[in-house]
Amino acid sequence: MLTVALPKGELLKNSIRLLQSVGLDFSAFLDSGNRQLQILDASGQAKGLLVRAQDVPVYVEYGQAQLGIVGYDVLREKQPQVAHLVDLQFGYCRMSVAVKAASPYKSPLDFPPHSRIASKYVNCAREYFQSLDLPVEIVPLSGSVELGPITGMSEAIVDLVSTGRTLRENGLIELETLYHSTARLIGHPLSYRINTGNMCELSAKLREAALVGV
Repeated sequence: MLTVALPKGELLKNSIRLLQSVGLDFSAFLDSGNRQLQILDASGQAKGLLVRAQDVPVYVEYGQAQLGIVGYDVLREKQPQVAHLVDLQFGYCRMSVAVKAASPYKSPLDFPPHSRIASKYVNCAREYFQSLDLPVEIVPLSGSVELGPITGMSEAIVDLVSTGRTLRENGLIELETLYHSTARLIGHPLSYRINTGNMCELSAKLREAALVGV
């Protein structure tokens, strides 16, 4: 039976809607009274796993799920050994460098060497500043990274931005966009090659549905 790893949080509702458009119904995950983390599709064709977004590629890489839906930001940070199958065209956001609005810096290139940069996305932040040939200290935080510049712990942050409202409300501005992110369909490479549970056909249907904006 095909197993699909679905991400908790902002991508879940659109993930379920898109899967419904190709005949897989995991809408029970949206029931506020449901506490199950594993359910069967309403038609009995597939199984759904509800996991943290950061864990979706782990379940797919290790073969406990043949397909998964997760943001490109997670894939870029974790670099899992999975097949990148479809850009699903929702969950738009961007990875950005931000500083206090009163900061004198107009570009990341203005940062002094060995500046502190707070981020949940340590690998992405490190890779970006290495590409600039600018030595910095990456301060790993698991939440509320905006407090880094506010408290003076860091000169800047690297974080995911959607509307920018959180930055504005905390007196921060974006300096540079590292990359844009959307939800992606990923697959277990071997399972995809042998077409476990007709996942190749399902991927093609999801690609078509994403293109027409279902």
